[in-house]
Amino acid sequence: MNTKLFVGNLSYSATENDLQDLFAQYGTVMDVHLVLDRATGRPRGFAFVTMADKEAADAATQALNGKDWEGRSLTVNEARPREERPSFGGGGNRPRGDRGDRGDRGGGGGGRDRRY
Repeated sequence: MNTKLFVGNLSYSATENDLQDLFAQYGTVMDVHLVLDRATGRPRGFAFVTMADKEAADAATQALNGKDWEGRSLTVNEARPREERPSFGGGGNRPRGDRGDRGDRGGGGGGRDRRY
């Protein structure tokens, strides 16, 4: 059964091929996913590596967690399931039409500041 590992504190110059080579020393690597920043396309400093079996994942974790690699001390542990995060598309649990306490929404004031 596949086991997914979280790999943190990566050098920003690390590539998926680098991680493939590093983890292949401990068993069959099924997948490597280097997480990239959506805006810049650059690595965010962490990745997920899927090993073919639990024994290979345990061996990689034991050997690489805390190891200095490319000038950084790696964090390697079994990945946890993704936590449920709130969506940003609808305002949460507020009743329809309720936008919170934002005052009276009145305009007033007449626009420009008349001081010269």
